[in-house]
Amino acid sequence: MSKEKVLQAMKNAGKAMKTGEIAEAAGLDKKVFDKAMKELKIEGAIVSPKKCYWEASGK
Repeated sequence: MSKEKVLQAMKNAGKAMKTGEIAEAAGLDKKVFDKAMKELKIEGAIVSPKKCYWEASGK
């Protein structure tokens, strides 16, 4: 569920965001957010178009 919240927050923004912005938009605790980000990176569901910014990969 937390991964879906993170992805939805990224999609809603429509632009690359810093991790703090994503966590705030998703409304998640830091530990939960960090775990979701790690899993999404492994799955290839998110990409970093530039240093320190993340967005949904479109997969």
